[in-house]
Amino acid sequence: MTAPLTRSLRALRWFDPAAAAPVFEELDEATRGALVADWASWAHPGQLAPDGDWRVWLIQAGRGFGKTRAGAEWVAAMARARPEARIALVGATEDDARRVMVEGPSGLLAVARYAGGAVWRPSLGELRFDGGAVAQVYSAAAPEGLRGPEHHLAWADELGKWRGAAAWDNLMLGLRLGESPRALVTTTPRATALLRRLAAAPDTAVTRGRTRDNPHLPRAFVAAVAAHYGATRLGRQELDGELIEDVAGALWPRALLERQRAAAVPVLVRVVVGVDPPAGSEGDACGIVAAGLGRDGHGYVLEDASVTGASPERWARAVAACAARHAAERVVAEANQGGEMVAQVLRAADAALPLRLVHATRGKAARAEPVAALYETGRVWHARAFPALEDELAGLVAGGGYEGPGRSPDRADACVWALTALLLGEGGAVRVRVL
Repeated sequence: MTAPLTRSLRALRWFDPAAAAPVFEELDEATRGALVADWASWAHPGQLAPDGDWRVWLIQAGRGFGKTRAGAEWVAAMARARPEARIALVGATEDDARRVMVEGPSGLLAVARYAGGAVWRPSLGELRFDGGAVAQVYSAAAPEGLRGPEHHLAWADELGKWRGAAAWDNLMLGLRLGESPRALVTTTPRATALLRRLAAAPDTAVTRGRTRDNPHLPRAFVAAVAAHYGATRLGRQELDGELIEDVAGALWPRALLERQRAAAVPVLVRVVVGVDPPAGSEGDACGIVAAGLGRDGHGYVLEDASVTGASPERWARAVAACAARHAAERVVAEANQGGEMVAQVLRAADAALPLRLVHATRGKAARAEPVAALYETGRVWHARAFPALEDELAGLVAGGGYEGPGRSPDRADACVWALTALLLGEGGAVRVRVL
């Protein structure tokens, strides 16, 4: 291909796939092959091997990121560069390895068609590259099959689906041929002990990515899954590639938060805005959460309007704006930090703001326990996903303590104040002293 044609064809990577496909199909076979083989032109950054002296490259990313294509391209490139290579292809099951890693639309056979060629022998589970390298299929469900064979390279797919660490350990013990044995792991994250261990290892290079990072996906698909799953736990794991874990003893397990997501919010009879002001004039965060009481007697978290790094005037305006948006009956603000100054700042932002200052007599986790019980009994719902708030709720531990993001669960505390005022009140399990 001429240089101008090559540049023009590379520009197709920025087209919507539906628009690029007809142009691609008009090319002759040789031109198509040359273009497809020029992987560096098509790949997005997360699909290219990182620099450095790593032993394991972990691609931990959402669905549709292009993990399989990245894996197949890396193996094919290694097979061309190292014709003596013996390569392990390990899937969660043997069927997964064959169907996805070898025979799939982004698998090795599709890639090898334009990258030197290969012969697939299904009866042997063996892929023999034209240059001489040989790849063998294994199943993580049969870890003993990896006890004994030696390899120069390995590709392990969907490690999050593997049961236990036996297959991985056997694979690593056999990854000892040549001067620089390496493994690639491609997986959508799941909070397994093996994946956590691997991600934390000093010789692991980690690439993280989201579904929407792949420019070749149809825009309609990306928009549809984002609208449907959004910032839910499933979406954050399967689309954003986040490794989401439950803290031991969490008052709000992730499954509980997912269960208490409302399909619709009923007519509300009261709305309260809970506020956890930052300590000092330049605090890290001001927790601001609006919650309503429905006619069904249930509480509904409506908005997380929290702000970080804000001056007193700015966070006070954010509180007033949130109260106005939801026609709140009252703002409940903790006064442990700042006392009357909190009231003065809030009233300076809105003189008519209906305000109640409360003083906490117990720690955040202790105040949160009766509110968490309301979630467990199905009396509190989230109007939509609130990732930052829910991460803090999930970090509060029964019996005291906090293991979530940041130094303090400011959003969670504001949520607790709002729901306490709505559903527990001064006579509830949480002791509140009005100043």
